[in-house]
Amino acid sequence: METPKTLLEAIQYFSDEQVCIDAVAAMRWPDGKPKCPECWSKEAYYLKTQKRWKCRECRIQYSVKRGTIFEGSPIPLAKWLPAMWLLVNCKNGISSYELAKDLGITQKSAWFVLHRLRLVVKTPGTAIKFGSNDGGEVEVDESFVGGKIKNMHRSRAMKLGQVKQASGYETRVHNENKTVVFGIFDRESRQVRAKVVPNVKRETLQNEILKNVKYGSAIYSDQAVAYDDLRCRYIHDTVNHAEAYVKGRVHTNSLENFWSLMKRNLSGTYVAVEPFHLDRYLDEQMFRFNNRATKDNPLDDADRFLLALSQVANKHLTYAELTGKTERPEA
Repeated sequence: METPKTLLEAIQYFSDEQVCIDAVAAMRWPDGKPKCPECWSKEAYYLKTQKRWKCRECRIQYSVKRGTIFEGSPIPLAKWLPAMWLLVNCKNGISSYELAKDLGITQKSAWFVLHRLRLVVKTPGTAIKFGSNDGGEVEVDESFVGGKIKNMHRSRAMKLGQVKQASGYETRVHNENKTVVFGIFDRESRQVRAKVVPNVKRETLQNEILKNVKYGSAIYSDQAVAYDDLRCRYIHDTVNHAEAYVKGRVHTNSLENFWSLMKRNLSGTYVAVEPFHLDRYLDEQMFRFNNRATKDNPLDDADRFLLALSQVANKHLTYAELTGKTERPEA
């Protein structure tokens, strides 16, 4: 597959629907033999006028979209693939309004397209843990996502419980009613994992650490009480952010960098994100962050695009599942 290197080249290259079909087919079936989704036979012939295959065994017809995130979508691949290129390569993301204008589709369709693509780039599970048994360095930190009190009308802040009245005085509670995001950064692999958690209680955060970090790793955090008692399984050191942000090798600046990028996306590009959907926006940001260009791993835009394209199979998301009207089965 000839791979475009820039956005302009990608738009020109994927302007032909047949080229898009060939590109997706090459990623799905590297041996060049399409597999029937019903009987799994590889004996099929291509119907050029209908742009689909017909199985010689069970006689059903199927397109390259079948069994992928594109299944059931009337939007042509000539629009899907440029949308994927933009999502995985725009550092600050792309809004559904901007994508709708660029592709000539409705904002509602663009919003649905982006969320389906976020499912494609979702980071796999926690099969491989961060750190190492001989003291591999890992950073952990939590962040709060939500509106700023200074931008709220007093009545709205009172309604959300972020302004409390006590003894005739108003007290502002900065993190109440905000969504909590917990992150883990592995310094050796330079990878991050982040997810929405219900609270910042010790049990909640330490359970995430136990699931994602190997025993014996060196964990660096701030002095939040939720990280107490980690020394029984890990080498734990903290930095007091009231005094300094760096204490030798002990800091959480790598995660602070990730939080900065994430919040820049949310406040600058997406503006308003419901907590129900926040995990999907985290998946998008993690994909770009974990596949950024480094000296050891010099990825470019084409590499990120091909990686995302290789993950489109066996993923499905309906509008009802996206909006919470029906539950999506766990993968």
